[in-house]
Amino acid sequence: MPTTVLHHTATDWGIVAVFAIVYLGMFLGGLPRLKLDRSGVALLGAIAVIALSSLPVEDAARAIDLPTIVLLFAFMVVSAQMRLGGFYGAVTRQVGALPLSRGGLLAVLILVAGALSAVFSNDIICLAMTPVVARLCLQRGLNPLPFLIGLACAANIGSAATLIGNPQNMLIGSVLQLPFGSYVRQALPPVLAGLFVLWLWLVVGPGARATAGPAAVDAPFAAVADVPPEEPDFDPWQTAKGLLVAGALMAIFLFTDWPRDVAALVGAGVLLLSRRLHSSHVLGLIDWPLLILFMGLFVVNHAFETTGLAAQAVAWLGSQGVHLAQPGPLLVAGALLSNLVSNVPAVMLLLPHLAGAGEHAGVLLALVTTFAGNLLLVGSIANLIVADLARQQGITIDWKSHAVTGIPVTLLTLALVWGWMRFVN
Repeated sequence: MPTTVLHHTATDWGIVAVFAIVYLGMFLGGLPRLKLDRSGVALLGAIAVIALSSLPVEDAARAIDLPTIVLLFAFMVVSAQMRLGGFYGAVTRQVGALPLSRGGLLAVLILVAGALSAVFSNDIICLAMTPVVARLCLQRGLNPLPFLIGLACAANIGSAATLIGNPQNMLIGSVLQLPFGSYVRQALPPVLAGLFVLWLWLVVGPGARATAGPAAVDAPFAAVADVPPEEPDFDPWQTAKGLLVAGALMAIFLFTDWPRDVAALVGAGVLLLSRRLHSSHVLGLIDWPLLILFMGLFVVNHAFETTGLAAQAVAWLGSQGVHLAQPGPLLVAGALLSNLVSNVPAVMLLLPHLAGAGEHAGVLLALVTTFAGNLLLVGSIANLIVADLARQQGITIDWKSHAVTGIPVTLLTLALVWGWMRFVN
């Protein structure tokens, strides 16, 4: 049977080169010798493919999945409201004040971080809770490392419970049009089991005894340990307002067919109507670079798809018996790509090849790419946020200390996902 051979132009190869450089930047976190982060690389890549292919700006804009961007922006506003209301810090202090043993405290912290991340985003939860957790551990004479690593891992695992818990889930839900309630029902059991596995590993798993006592902490922490965290005071009214909007949105997502992006945007608008919180303060907490990263990658990926090379590669894999929409290849590809280029770019690469694969494939992709973020310290932004904020307090979380928990917990939770998805399919 004759094989169709596509002839590629110089423009196509130029786009391929830009695509390769952009994803090298995703892998490295930037480009060598240039002051660029992932967002800057994605933006410049989008500019380059527009210029190379003479792609009209209108067509480039149409390549962007606007519902995903709107949903992401709206929940950034909701999370900013909660942060400015002092909610996250107040909850963390309440957890730290509980008269619990080390194991009990770890259990409550993991459960709270996971639950909050399912609604308010894992990155935001890590950003708000890390400094408070570090101080509480030192005040109680506990080694902060398992608590901080547990916080990062729990935030990642918990965020997989809903289609709003992290950016990649928002993208998957929007592109594949996954029902919110159905997704939660399928994702919640492995998420809860994953949180339990994480707790078991930190409390009774290998290395738990070695980290049970107080840790040696650099001198800068001792100097600031008694200084109150730089965070807003708890505001009951602003917190109640944010919780009311978040609760209303969850109810809308679960029980109505109202478009999630529209509902979330209305909720964000309600929160911006305030006599006490200036809109500039709320918008100042929006992660604009992440929005730019999304938009840039949408344009770069669209340009790469027009070359036909992606379709050729997928067709070749299919001829070898490897079909990305099947559970096994999808799990392996999702886990590997998430740790090579980060989970958001990984999802963007895989989603175009899951058209018509069904809800099962979307749920599997969301769980795998999120859980895989715990494998390495650089595997997710949440991990890096915790490590950076801990370093400011004189606490070092290096790749070795993270790997002791991250690698086994990731492998165990991915095994749970595999078993659960085969059971429900």
